[in-house]
Amino acid sequence: MSQTTRDAVAPRGATRAGNDDGSFTHRQIVTIIVGLMVAMFLAALDQTVVSTAIRTIADDLQGYDLQAWATTAFLITSTISTPLYGKLSDIYGRRPFYMFAIAVFVVGSLACAFAQSMYQLAAFRAIQGIGAGGLMSLALAIIGDVVPPRERSRYQGYFMAVFGTSSVLGPVIGGFLAGQESLLGLTGWRWIFLINVPLGVLALVVVSRVLHLPHTRREHRIDWPGAVALVVFLVPLLIVAEQGRIWGWGSGAALTCYAIGAVGFVLFVLAERAYRDEALLPLRLFRNRTFAVAGVGSVVMGAGMFGGILLLPQYLQIVHGSSATVAGLQMIPMVAGIMTGAVSSGIAISRTGRYKVFPLVGIVFMVVALVSMSFVVEADTAYWVLVPFMVLLGLGLGFNFQPVILAVQNSVSPREMGVATSSVTFFRQMGGTLGVAVFLSLLFTRLPVDIGNAFRSAGLGAPPFDTDAVLSDTSSVGSAPPQAVQAFRVGFSDSIDLVFLIAACVVAVGFFVLLFLPQLELSNKSGIQAQQEAERSTATGDPTTADDATRAAGAAAPTSVSPVQGPAAGDGTTGDGVHEHGPRR
Repeated sequence: MSQTTRDAVAPRGATRAGNDDGSFTHRQIVTIIVGLMVAMFLAALDQTVVSTAIRTIADDLQGYDLQAWATTAFLITSTISTPLYGKLSDIYGRRPFYMFAIAVFVVGSLACAFAQSMYQLAAFRAIQGIGAGGLMSLALAIIGDVVPPRERSRYQGYFMAVFGTSSVLGPVIGGFLAGQESLLGLTGWRWIFLINVPLGVLALVVVSRVLHLPHTRREHRIDWPGAVALVVFLVPLLIVAEQGRIWGWGSGAALTCYAIGAVGFVLFVLAERAYRDEALLPLRLFRNRTFAVAGVGSVVMGAGMFGGILLLPQYLQIVHGSSATVAGLQMIPMVAGIMTGAVSSGIAISRTGRYKVFPLVGIVFMVVALVSMSFVVEADTAYWVLVPFMVLLGLGLGFNFQPVILAVQNSVSPREMGVATSSVTFFRQMGGTLGVAVFLSLLFTRLPVDIGNAFRSAGLGAPPFDTDAVLSDTSSVGSAPPQAVQAFRVGFSDSIDLVFLIAACVVAVGFFVLLFLPQLELSNKSGIQAQQEAERSTATGDPTTADDATRAAGAAAPTSVSPVQGPAAGDGTTGDGVHEHGPRR
């Protein structure tokens, strides 16, 4: 039987956050959010900076066709570490692991700044990913701890402001730095990673001062076998997704990766069954209909979203000839759409208590945008033709950011707040990791064929350059004759068109999955309030009150099925204590 002890809430001299009943005032919530915003800005800025400058970085390191390694290495480690952060923070508290995540991210950033090859950069990005795995998921879990679901959208604007600011500043900063030959003795793009160091130190100082939450420590086993099995499951599949075009999808090496991945999946399931409630990803969570639908939907949406977003900067730089800085500025319409969609959906959810409609409408917007771009994107398509579709894609993304996680947080018990939030984040990241690897692999598989076809259609015969060499350094295309450059851009556009269309099909699958997402009442209790109420009720020996409190917790926080209810709880059906009707009053 697990033992619980009440941790010291804050160090001597620090002010404890929260009131005796577990509630938080607006000022207290804002103070906590400020600390989270600094760290989230660190992670969000890094993603946007690198995505815009990756072409310049890859060309400088002579590995444009290896850029997926730098992207997928980061996503692999961040994906795998996310559930661990969730489980460990449930047991030992959020604060130490949030600070650990920031510190690791800073160390990885410093190493990335001095990488000498794409393989080194990928290895150091993997270290960054270990830190990043905790930054976003723990921030979402902390918000679930302190803000009731019904009021959560009131504070969504703060996070959207951070995301929007980083999305606008990131590409501009990344483009500016990537465009500098040298800055203080270092190649310009290396400062993209060095700027994370002072930001990370600032984040550590702020978080250490403001993030002091009440926490009840529970002694549990750590599911290390599950974590190892998860690595064995995911890594081979991601490697074959990246290398499949070189090896051949049916080659011996690819088949070996498939087999290892299958064995890892079986071992992971067996480990989770053995560890039961203490598992890294408790299998009983999937008996909760909201969690199951949100998990599958997050995988699909992650693949479509990350894959689709990745392609736009590539197209703008390679086909339009935009610099990294200009490409960053050209992404502003999509960023504006994301902020508008997220803020407007948050306000509407707060007022109506209805969240299911927004991801469905968002998916429709995304599919329309991706399909439209697959038809209008050509070698000579004007930028302003793309703007409406970029805005529409952004609106769709904004509509999908909050509601799915909010639905999970509203449907389950607070005892595993971190596990539930990190699990949904994990599914989205897993989908994104696979999506990026598969879409980039598909792009590079199609490019030689489409470029060759474009040259033959233009009557130029075979390309005057080695296609594989060009994919290692795309800047070399500029020295070719104008007709050859145009044919190259036509071939690249044809390949991008296909990938946009496939991304649209993947996103469309998410619509049919999320149709089954239950529409539950939104609770007026935060995760900490519900947890403390459940503990007080259990201490008084009132099973009815304790059961009610746990059910209320299930509507307040992100995690698993109520231990009181067992398999029947929180499944989004009648009889679980939460009704599929309007908002709770």
